[in-house]
Amino acid sequence: MGQRIRQTILLFLFTGILAACNDDNNLAPAVPTANNIEIGYANNKQAIRGRDFHLNADVIAGDKISSVLVKILQQTGQTYLGEWKMELAWEEFKGVKNTNVHKHFTIPAEAPEGKYDFLFVVNDENGSKLEIKEELVILDAANMPVDPLIDRDIFSRNDTMIYYMNTYMENPLVFKKGDQFTARTQVKQIQGDGVLYTALIKRKLNYFPETVTQLDMSKAIIIAKTEHKGLGSASSVSTLKNVNGVWGGDAIVIGDSKDVLGNAITGDKAWESGAYNLVILYHNETFNVSTHKSIPITVSYQ
Repeated sequence: MGQRIRQTILLFLFTGILAACNDDNNLAPAVPTANNIEIGYANNKQAIRGRDFHLNADVIAGDKISSVLVKILQQTGQTYLGEWKMELAWEEFKGVKNTNVHKHFTIPAEAPEGKYDFLFVVNDENGSKLEIKEELVILDAANMPVDPLIDRDIFSRNDTMIYYMNTYMENPLVFKKGDQFTARTQVKQIQGDGVLYTALIKRKLNYFPETVTQLDMSKAIIIAKTEHKGLGSASSVSTLKNVNGVWGGDAIVIGDSKDVLGNAITGDKAWESGAYNLVILYHNETFNVSTHKSIPITVSYQ
């Protein structure tokens, strides 16, 4: 009797092991995931014909990435002035487990205006796939209620102009400890509510914000912040672009203990000699449209 019991127990154990192995073999492969997705600047899911388009996503593969691609496809039931689609694939992410997909590409000027399906696809080497589908609107700049343009940049050192509208009076732009750095910027073709920032950021931090929402105060020395409210006529807010826009700017002394917002200049953003970027960021809150510009400068902090 004891022998039979032992045989029965062994049979059950063997059967259980086989079942567990089969369950393991039948498990679906892990699917890639994506976070911090931005489709268009400030994730506004808009594109302008003939202009730069911004895409960002932090991707974690199930196993390893096989490929990353984007498809922009016309929607069924929509009317367009012509047939058009766009497909882009990036093989440089192949074999990577975790990565930041940060891409810029131009939407062709011939792309018809309208609503499109935007597909962000990550294929995994384990055979699984992540597909994110969002609606993207392609517009012509002439039909946008705002089309922010950084029109004039004026920088001076100790009241002497050294940079004006992409023209360098001195190249490179070098600021020494104790110099007063004044930065003035004009943003045009705007209306409604918006905010303009000007910041100094060390290039060695490998941090290049393109929108106000990406601005990290622990890494950026803020030189200026300008807000505007209700710019333009409320009765024509959908069609009027305020041509003159707004001016923003302020001054900071290289070596100041605090920036213009009162933030301590310590830690990652503490003053030191090296290469910096003067970053201009504008965001229109009324229409969720952004623009940015970056100008290299050098700080000699002896």
